[in-house]
Amino acid sequence: MQTSLLSVKFFKNKLLNVAVMSKIIDEEIDHSKIVTHADMFSLFGKMMDDALLQIDHQSIIVNVNHAAVRLLGEHLIGASLTQRLNYSDLIKDIQQCFISNQTTEFAVTPSNNEYHHIQGKVTPFGNKTVLVLLMDMTQQHNLDKMRRDFIANVSHELRSPLTSLMGFVETLQNTPDIEKHMLMRFLHIMEEEAKRMSRLIDDLMSLSKVEIEEHIIPTGRVFIKSVIASAIDSMNNRALKSGHIIKFTDMRVYNTEEPIIRGGVDEMIEVFHNLIDNALKYSYPESLITIEMTDTISGQIIIDVSNQGEGIQEKHIPRLTERFYRVDKGRSRQMGGTGLGLAIVKHIINKHRGQLIINSQLKQQTVFRIIVPYLHTLMSSLNSANHTT
Repeated sequence: MQTSLLSVKFFKNKLLNVAVMSKIIDEEIDHSKIVTHADMFSLFGKMMDDALLQIDHQSIIVNVNHAAVRLLGEHLIGASLTQRLNYSDLIKDIQQCFISNQTTEFAVTPSNNEYHHIQGKVTPFGNKTVLVLLMDMTQQHNLDKMRRDFIANVSHELRSPLTSLMGFVETLQNTPDIEKHMLMRFLHIMEEEAKRMSRLIDDLMSLSKVEIEEHIIPTGRVFIKSVIASAIDSMNNRALKSGHIIKFTDMRVYNTEEPIIRGGVDEMIEVFHNLIDNALKYSYPESLITIEMTDTISGQIIIDVSNQGEGIQEKHIPRLTERFYRVDKGRSRQMGGTGLGLAIVKHIINKHRGQLIINSQLKQQTVFRIIVPYLHTLMSSLNSANHTT
C-alpha cells in the first residue's frame, strides 16, 4: 500500500515532465544523439513498482515494465490493453488524453483477476503513444473494507448493551414504586451489560496496542512456566465453580532448564488467560483442561492448551482469529465473550515471532498450539540476520 501511494506521488510529480520531455524530443532533438522514448520508458519503468505501459492510439501495447507483466500476465507486447482490462471506455479515454493533453484517471479490474482493484492514469507520451500507469489498490481496498466492517461490528456490539441499559433506565424512571426484588434483578442485568461494554473496550484497546507494536520485537525476558502458572492461578476459581481441573505438564526433552523466551510478561499472561478462558467456556462441565509444554531440537517451545467439548467445524477454524468472528454468536455473548480474544492472541504471538495453530475434532478435543522460540534461538536468528544485512 505504501509503495503504491509513493508511486502515485512520484507519478503526479514526474509524469507531466516526462510528457513534456518526450514532446521536446519529438519536435526539437535528434533521437540518435540524445535519448529515445524506449530509453526514457526503461528508466522510469525500472524506478516504479507499479505497472507502467506504453500504448498507441488503438490501445496496442508497445512497451511494458516488469510490474505490468506481474499484474496482467505474459505476452503483453502487441496485445490490446482493452483485452487485459475490464474497461470499455479505455479507447475513449486515450483519445480524450490526446485532445486535452492532460492526465486522465480511471478505475478498473484486470481480466485475469476480477478481485483486483486497479487505479489507472493515462498521459500523452510523444505524438503517437500514451503512458498508462496501473496501481494495484487491492490491499488498500481490502483494508478499507476491513475498517468499515470493524466499525460496523463495534457499533453493533455496543448498541446491544446500550439499548438494554436504556430500556431498564426508562423502566425504572417510569416505575417509582417498583418492587425491591425486581429492582435488584434489573440492577444486576444493568451491571452485567455495563461490564460487557467495559470488557469490549478493554479488548479493543489491547488489540489496538498489540497491532500497532506487532512489528517491534520484544526485548524482555519471560519465564514462561511462571507466566502459565500465573494465568492458571487467576482462572482457578472459575474452574472450581464449573468443576473443571486445569493441569499443566512440562514434557520437554531437549532443554530441561528453566524455559525463557524473549517477550513481554503481561502480553504472554494475556495469551494464556484468553486461551484458558476459551477452554473453560467451550469444554464439557467438570472436564479436564490440559496445558502441555514440549520442545523441539531446533530450539522451539510448544505449548498445547487442550479441552474436551463440542469441538469446532473445520470450515470455521481459519476464521477464528478474525476480529468479532464467532462460531455461535448467541452462546459467545451469553458467556461474556467479546469476539476479540483469539485475535489478540494471534497478534501477540506474531509479535513474539511465534505461531498459533488450531486443531479440533467434533465432540472430542480442541487444541490451541503455541510455538515460540527459546530466547537463545531467537537471539541467534536475529544475530544471523544482522550479519547477513
